[in-house]
Formats: sequence, C-alpha cells, structure tokens
Amino acid sequence: MEAIPTLEHNPSSVIHLIGGEKGGVGKSMVSRLLAQYFIDREWPFVGFDTDRSHGSLLRFYTDYASETLVDQFEALDRIVEAALAQPGVRVLVDLAAQTHEPLVKWMDESGVLDMSNLSGFTLKYWHVMDNGRDSVDLLARLLDRFGLRLHYVLVRNQLRGTDFSLLEKSGQLDRALALGAKVIDVKHLHDPLVQKIDARNSSFWAARHATGSDGPGLGIMERQRLKLWMNHAYAELEKAQP
Repeated sequence: MEAIPTLEHNPSSVIHLIGGEKGGVGKSMVSRLLAQYFIDREWPFVGFDTDRSHGSLLRFYTDYASETLVDQFEALDRIVEAALAQPGVRVLVDLAAQTHEPLVKWMDESGVLDMSNLSGFTLKYWHVMDNGRDSVDLLARLLDRFGLRLHYVLVRNQLRGTDFSLLEKSGQLDRALALGAKVIDVKHLHDPLVQKIDARNSSFWAARHATGSDGPGLGIMERQRLKLWMNHAYAELEKAQP
C-alpha cells in the first residue's frame, strides 16, 4: 500500500475552496482576485474551475487553471493530488453555485478532512457572501456541517451594499469567529470598469498595465480606480493568510 505523504514532506500546501453556494455573490471575482494575488506574490498555485458554462479561472487565468467536474470523484481527486504533489502550493478551487452537496459527498466518502490532518495540507473555505439573508443562512448550514473541521474565511462582498447588520445580528458571525474564522471585506468595483475588463477577458494585471490592443482599453482614471480597489483587496487578503 502506498504511503500517504506526511506533514514533514508537505508542510504548507493549502486548498482554497471559494464557495458560498448562492449564485451572484461574487465567488468568481474573489477567485480571480486570489489568483492575481498569488501571481503578484510569486506563490505557486494551481487553479480548478467547476463552472462548466461561466468558468472565470479558465477564462481569465487560462495558463493556471483546468476544468473540474464536481459530479466525478476522479476529477475532484485531482484537487488533493495537486496539493500533495508540490510542497507549499496553493490550490485554488472556484466553486460554482449548487456544487456544495456533491463536494460534501466527495469529501465525506473520500475522507478528505481526515486525510488533510495526516498529509499536511490545509483546507480553507472562503464563504463569499452578500448582505442578504440567504448568505447568512448558508453560512449557518456550512458551520453546522463542518464545525471545527475547516478553516473559514468570511468574505463580505460589498456587491449590493455595505450594511451587513443581518450577519451581525444573526449570531453566525460570532459563531464563526469562535471557530477561528477570519473576516475580510471586498469593496464593490465600479460596474462599467468590470464590464470593460470582462469584455476583453483580461487578467487584473493586464487591465492595470496593458495598453492598446493588449488590454481592455481602460482610461487613466479607470486604471487608478482599479489600482486602489486592488490595493484595498490585497490588504484584506493579507488578513486571511497564511
């Protein structure tokens, strides 16, 4: 029987699951942001995209990502295999909406959480949420399901506003913090700016630096707004490291 790699051989690989289950809360934007953050920090990472129709990692960071089908255990196995193959690698998984149940089934039936304790990789779940009730309810389900078995990052995405009082009043924020969760905020990026970047399938680096036909054609002030947004986002991401 082949031995499982130990913590000594693979000390710091991290699997980043970018979820939230609800569609339209900005999971893909957070995945793209993390991908660019890893690139700018020169941290090795591998991306997996579970969205068959609107795969953002495949679209914007083609050289780093591949498709993963959540209804196939063999495809999901590649996530763990990537974490074990290279010490210190970040494995970034962009979870499409409605992928929670097949992911949990794979984790349970494959013993992924137990394996992480033995093999030295960490599972970090980024719960991307807007300020609505659905995101709070989904957080409660996530905490009910996994408790202390996952590392959590709550991403308060200001896509639809900055008032997260529903989360604060629900008791789920305090509950998550008691489980060791970290909390970050991502500001809303100006919609016309996002549309220009997306129209050219540009990475954030290309959007900030490329001009002419190589970039999305942002104006000077648009590039300045993107720079400020990314600076704030990176400062928030630092809170969630390592």
